[in-house]
Amino acid sequence: MKIKDRLALYFTLISTITLLCVLSVTYFTFKKVMESEFFERLTDRTMVTAKLYLKADEISDEALNKVRTEYLERLNGEVIRIYNDRNSAAFIGDDQQFWSSETIDKVREMGKIRFKEGERQVVGIFYKDNQGDFVILASAIDQSTAVRIQKLLKVMIGVFIVIFLGLLLSGRWIAKRILSPLDVFIDQVKLIKSNNLHFRVEEGTNKDEITLLAQNFNNLMEHLEHSFILQKTFVANASHELRTPVTRMIIGTEIALSKDRQKQDYEKALQSVLEDAEKLENIISALFNLAQADLEYSSSLATQIRVDELIWQLQTEWNQRKGPNQLLVDMKNLPMTDDAALIINANPTLLQIALDNIISNGFKFSDDQPVNCTLEIVPAGIVITISDLGIGIPEDKLKEIFKPFYSSSHKTEHAGNGMGLYMAHKIITLFNGKITVTSSNGNGTTFRIEFYSF
Repeated sequence: MKIKDRLALYFTLISTITLLCVLSVTYFTFKKVMESEFFERLTDRTMVTAKLYLKADEISDEALNKVRTEYLERLNGEVIRIYNDRNSAAFIGDDQQFWSSETIDKVREMGKIRFKEGERQVVGIFYKDNQGDFVILASAIDQSTAVRIQKLLKVMIGVFIVIFLGLLLSGRWIAKRILSPLDVFIDQVKLIKSNNLHFRVEEGTNKDEITLLAQNFNNLMEHLEHSFILQKTFVANASHELRTPVTRMIIGTEIALSKDRQKQDYEKALQSVLEDAEKLENIISALFNLAQADLEYSSSLATQIRVDELIWQLQTEWNQRKGPNQLLVDMKNLPMTDDAALIINANPTLLQIALDNIISNGFKFSDDQPVNCTLEIVPAGIVITISDLGIGIPEDKLKEIFKPFYSSSHKTEHAGNGMGLYMAHKIITLFNGKITVTSSNGNGTTFRIEFYSF
């Protein structure tokens, strides 16, 4: 059974049971009230009878019976008896012993009683008079109340059936309406395949369990997407990041072995190979850490680094690759004495990979024209700006460039794996930085990286 059917059923059952209890209480309360009122009427009859027959001594029995008949409305099946101290009927003219001596004695003992004999209600009172001690018993059948009770019962049954059906239909409608976001959620989940892990279900605006479920599901999908991307990221970037040190090691070794050299030359070559090997090890460790941690690095992986020294190191390496004055560096508002303004907590290897990816894109999309890198110290923190003179990025694609496997260019000479800027964005965000981009077609691109101190 579906949840909405169960909800509708439970709602209907609870509401129906509650309604049944209310109707039952109303029915029996009304019945008891009417019964009590009839007992009061019978009590009044006994008191009036006592006044008529026992107080009016000078009036004959025949005259009293006539007055009672003319002025007292006779109840359905009414029987009234006045019993003297010998438990014999008196005054009324009907000496039939309608009630037993045990009942009459019980009235004398208790003074006043009420009870039912089948459909007949009976009231008895003990009345003392100057003529003696008397017991007056009156009984009648409350036919009008029985008719009313029957009508009330029929009305209640009709109302119960109507309300039951109304509750069943309204309960199903309410359950369907409340769970409609769950139906949307299920339909959207069915759309998720291995090729669209970036898809997210609608979370809605209601702060309920379904919204919480959608949020947690989206968080799970984000982790799954990251894990899936990281697998491809490592493969795609391993060759991209490892190619340069491996190539340098091969070239340096081949040059050293091309002819006999002095001991100092071999030592210099081996030292260069060692430096490249250490750099290679750092890159591999950083990539493995990035994949294993799912971009959720702990603070223990970050160290304090001076950003200005990292920028100068980047300039040296890139100018060796591309030629002199290809990466132009500018420093603004550097502190004269306080070096703390230049220090951030980050993994130096990963941060260098992020900046290298941005600079590499700058050279690639500008056909190796000079790239400008500016480091500026502002009151809020550190700002790094990297600008190129390339083909630029259309405005409608600026929001897409940080997505994995996205490339803003369809030209073969500018084609890439679409992971460089994604990696840069993830690494910079990882260390509490912020990266933004401004660009337009044919006017170059500027990346702004901000590390603010709190």
